[in-house]
Amino acid sequence: MLTFPFLAKSAPAAQPVRPAEAPADDGHSAAKTSANWQKYGTPILVLLLAAAVLVTITRNWNSWEGGHVEQVTDDAYVRGDLTPLSTKVAGIVRNVDVSDYQQVHKGDLLVQLEDNDYQAEVAQASAGVESARAAIENNLRQRQLQDARIQRALAGIDEARSQIVAAQAGKDAADANLVRAREERNRQQGLYQTHSTTQQNLEQAVAAEGSLAGQYASSNAELTQAGTALRSSELAAEAERREKSVLESEDMQLAADLHAKQAGLVAAQVNLGYTKIFAPSDGSVGERQVRPGQLVSPGTEVIPFVDRTRWVQANYKETQITNVRVGDDAEIRVDEYPGQVIHGKVIEIAPASGSQVSLLPPDNATGNYTKVVQRIPVKIALDDSELTRKLRPGLSVIATVHTRQ
Repeated sequence: MLTFPFLAKSAPAAQPVRPAEAPADDGHSAAKTSANWQKYGTPILVLLLAAAVLVTITRNWNSWEGGHVEQVTDDAYVRGDLTPLSTKVAGIVRNVDVSDYQQVHKGDLLVQLEDNDYQAEVAQASAGVESARAAIENNLRQRQLQDARIQRALAGIDEARSQIVAAQAGKDAADANLVRAREERNRQQGLYQTHSTTQQNLEQAVAAEGSLAGQYASSNAELTQAGTALRSSELAAEAERREKSVLESEDMQLAADLHAKQAGLVAAQVNLGYTKIFAPSDGSVGERQVRPGQLVSPGTEVIPFVDRTRWVQANYKETQITNVRVGDDAEIRVDEYPGQVIHGKVIEIAPASGSQVSLLPPDNATGNYTKVVQRIPVKIALDDSELTRKLRPGLSVIATVHTRQ
């Protein structure tokens, strides 16, 4: 049997592995693997997570945010119509009939100015209107009188025409009688020359001719006078008609003057009404700005008025209103009343972002551009409730809109 010395020498060193030493080697390997994982795996996971977040933010963040069924914002406030009530006319304050922060109803008297001057202006304007009406009535009576004068002139024309007819008839009769008298005179002259008649008959014929010639001249004069009277009556009628036309034109002027006086009366009454300031609707007033005896000028603020109607203006980010529509239901949580919810509906969405309608809109024409998510005002009407009536404009709220996808 062949033997190898070097194997024989090393044999004692190569001892069989004992069962107790095997678990020790496995634990060492597991610890080494865990250390390698912690060293390389954790950074890899962090890098993968960062890459996923980056992709989500840059590509799908807007759609993910706009796709929510509930859109929530805390950039929301209670709003109401706040009206600074001012004077329209100058005057001295007579009474302030409300106290600070008082509840008022529509038509309640808030502030009254001294109105003696304005009442005098109304009385003066009213007298002017009465005077204008009296002038119109007087013009009407003048036109009626003028109509009577025209009728009288027309009657004179008719009378003159009748006189012309009568004078013409008298002239014709006198002419016929004169012709017969001349023939009789001629006949008597012929008879007298033949001594067939007496001197007396000839003289009577000559006298009759002369008398009829006078009558004819008188009839002719009467006809001429009747013609002159007709022309005079016609001229008088024409003058009366023109006078009536003048009165009629004055009537239009007087009517215009009456309208002007009535407008002046209305203006005076309006100015008188401005001496009293009433509540425009149900609501409440703020702090009084004037006191009795104070002289105010047009435009002086006397007291602020807050209408009772309340709504919420929620300024949503542009990425949130993707699915927001008019008519969507909303829930309002007011900071002043924690744990209570007011329901409402979206009634309006602003046509432009808040920055565009601000007093100083941003101008990016210089090139210094930084993209900022814009806010879009959304108006939410509130359901009428006891809590809604307690709200004050300016309160902070959290608005939640339930979109209809």
